[in-house]
Amino acid sequence: MKVVFLEDVPNVAETGEVKEVADGYGRNFLIPKKLAILADAKATRIIEAQLKKKAQRQAETEAEMRELAKQLEGQEIVLKARAGAKDRLYGAITNADIAEELEKSAGLVVDKRKIELDEPIREVGSYEIAIRLTKDIIPKIKLKVMEEEKEEGKEKEAGKEKKEKKAEKVGKAKKERATAGEKEEKKEGKEKEEGKEKKAGKEKKEKKAEKAEEGEKKKKKRVKEKEETNQSV
Repeated sequence: MKVVFLEDVPNVAETGEVKEVADGYGRNFLIPKKLAILADAKATRIIEAQLKKKAQRQAETEAEMRELAKQLEGQEIVLKARAGAKDRLYGAITNADIAEELEKSAGLVVDKRKIELDEPIREVGSYEIAIRLTKDIIPKIKLKVMEEEKEEGKEKEAGKEKKEKKAEKVGKAKKERATAGEKEEKKEGKEKEEGKEKKAGKEKKEKKAEKAEEGEKKKKKRVKEKEETNQSV
């Protein structure tokens, strides 16, 4: 049976290709699934329309890939991993790790299968990675693999400094509050002392006034007694 393929069928034929296939394969699989039709005059017109659509899709895809390539070219990403002696990683960086970081840090979605790595990366260092978007569109990105523990050490040191500064600030605030409290206590003590002195002075004046009044009364009494004595004589 001779058929014209309407779609690409992996390892069999591409769209528009005319090929002789087994009758059973054609009738039971290709034609029912609309992957191919019998080769005749009608098929020629259909296949021309199919090829036109395919060319349009390919052009759109290529435009998208070229735009993606512009964004990817020279893009720099950083991956951290635990490392041991001689900067050897305990694990490995794979194309899946690179694809994930590209999406996370740059917002660029790339099929991990298009990231070309001869083998997983197993050492700390800088790398240039090719991404084969199409046969002819192959942008390159820069990858820096860093040791995780060293970076964590820096973060811990920064956290320690932050805590120390916070503690220093809190201590300073406490000291200022304590100083303000001492000043307030001294002020209150001084006011109390002044109040006591004023009260003591008032009481002293009152006693002096009472004593003077009492002396005046005694004086008047003596004068009166003297007058009474003179009258009796």
